[in-house]
Amino acid sequence: MRVLFRLFKRLVLLLVVVVLGLLLPVAYIETMCRPEGALVAHDPLVGADWQRPEGRTLLTYPEWHIVHVYGDYGEVIRTGDPHGYGFLSAIGGFWSSTCALSQASGPHGGFPWETKQMVYTIGVSFTAELLAKAAYEETVGRVVVALRGADRAPLDDLSARQAADYAVFLQQVPWYKWDFTRDAEALAAAATDAQRDRERLFALGLEYRAKAAYAKVIEAAVAAVGADQLRLRAVVGGLSAEALAALPDVQVIETLPDGVVIEAPRYRAFTRLAEQIVADGGSFVEIAGNDDILFTAITPEATFPGAIHSFARQGNSGFRHLVLVPVADLDAVLRDLPREALEHIHDY
Repeated sequence: MRVLFRLFKRLVLLLVVVVLGLLLPVAYIETMCRPEGALVAHDPLVGADWQRPEGRTLLTYPEWHIVHVYGDYGEVIRTGDPHGYGFLSAIGGFWSSTCALSQASGPHGGFPWETKQMVYTIGVSFTAELLAKAAYEETVGRVVVALRGADRAPLDDLSARQAADYAVFLQQVPWYKWDFTRDAEALAAAATDAQRDRERLFALGLEYRAKAAYAKVIEAAVAAVGADQLRLRAVVGGLSAEALAALPDVQVIETLPDGVVIEAPRYRAFTRLAEQIVADGGSFVEIAGNDDILFTAITPEATFPGAIHSFARQGNSGFRHLVLVPVADLDAVLRDLPREALEHIHDY
């Protein structure tokens, strides 16, 4: 009994240490990354019902950081192996960018507790997931790769394609809608008797099925509280109502002295739409009832004028920059960006 009791105490202590370790970044941000600057209010042209808290343009980035991580990871394992990915660097990028964005959020409404709960929850979950994945891939995974040799197994290539497809999916659809069970079944169908395939089938199959179960819980929770609105309203100048109405999935609401009010889809679809509007000679007066907006750009240079935060990508060349600009300047900034440098406009 004494042996069991000592073992139990050690397990409890280990659990406490793990939990405290996962919460350390949260404590750091709460104490060292507090919002700076006073709130600068803006009266929305689209009406209060369509105005989102301006700080959300900053604080949507942490979720997108995870999207980018999956994309980078998929690119690394497309030709390499999982242990070649910098898991700790990806975790550090999440928390360091969140710190920088929290500090910059003061004039835009700060970092409200409701948003903190979401960002911290996904951050801790993301950290735990990548630490567990790193622990496995740097030990068992690395050993099996060494035994496999230079020739990739079928499931190495299949899992790389799955990771790349998942990253693209996340650009427009919540993660919990991905069919992880289908991926697990695809692994089982494609697996050979090779040792690496058996190992991938076990490790990734377990991961996918765990995510499938967790996704059902999250989807039920979202259904209970309501999902985010999938469309926003913006005020656009420089283009006629007829020209805007001809754009895909755009609805013209009304014409104001300042410009044309449109309703449009959010997420990656909005980024592509904004590019089209600017290319056609349009400009933005207001987006989601706000006059400032965050975007990310990819350039070969390590710095970018006015960037809140910059860091190197993994698996891809270049650096990612988080840039906050007035909405009225967005068209000029996009026209000056090098071709294909715009990654994503963070639309609240």
